[in-house]
Amino acid sequence: MSALEIKHLLGLRGVSANDIRAILDEAAGFRKVLERKVKTLPTLRGTTVVNLFFESSTRTRISFELAEKRLSADIVNFATSGSSVQKGETLLDTLKNIEAMKIDVVVVRHKGTGVPKFLSEHTDAVIVNAGDGAHEHPTQALLDIFTIENSLGNLSGKTVTIVGDIKHSRVARSNAWGLNALGAKVRFCGPPTLMPRNPKMLPVEIFCDVGKAVDGADAVIALRLQKERMDDSLLPSIREYRNFYGITRQTLEHAKKNVLIMHPGPINRGVELDSDIADGENSVILEQVTNGVAVRMSVLYLLSAGRAGE
Repeated sequence: MSALEIKHLLGLRGVSANDIRAILDEAAGFRKVLERKVKTLPTLRGTTVVNLFFESSTRTRISFELAEKRLSADIVNFATSGSSVQKGETLLDTLKNIEAMKIDVVVVRHKGTGVPKFLSEHTDAVIVNAGDGAHEHPTQALLDIFTIENSLGNLSGKTVTIVGDIKHSRVARSNAWGLNALGAKVRFCGPPTLMPRNPKMLPVEIFCDVGKAVDGADAVIALRLQKERMDDSLLPSIREYRNFYGITRQTLEHAKKNVLIMHPGPINRGVELDSDIADGENSVILEQVTNGVAVRMSVLYLLSAGRAGE
């Protein structure tokens, strides 16, 4: 086991290549465990993990829960509906009350940017960011990186193009930092209205032409249009978006023949990806889902091990 420099996983910005590599290497071992008949390990027996989800989620929440169960952790699932939060309790009071129950790890998802960092400053528990606002989603990026490496090998010099609603995407931001740390080139492509306000702050190249953006790409990550966070002025129409930025056979004529097709899910078929692309031979979308459990097992294991050694 490799010790991590970080004590919490709040994002990938500033996380060293060594820490990212340690997480990926450990995940490779857990990925093999998931292929066994008996998939459960006693690794985190006696460790209590709280899943603190203030924002709706299916894939991320289930993936974390499975990772925790595979490691034999004790799990507490917190839902805002019916909780004291709806009665006016502050976020900090919620945390302190949960912490008083002697928990070890908090996996938090929240629509507010910076909430995981805030919690990390007010607790002795390990904080793992499962997505905060339009900031970061580090475990999704780690599973994306793990998936790309499994198929293409060393990331140094590889080109990864991320297409779609960059403005609202925490996945895109975490991927930019994580991929860059391991030597990959990252491209962002999308309508000007759906690009980040200060793209020069990120280690990426910016494209508005999807053909140019995927030219020579080793992997293409299509992002979901987050319509729930948009106002109507950001896109003229879904049809126009699909015509200019949807990933189709025609779009991929510019990419490498073996280009990986990825998506964090859920997919709006016929908008971000045509079905024949999403289900095609180059798609590793379902592989991303499986790898997500292994990567989250790795994160929970390494951060909990670091806490035990303090």
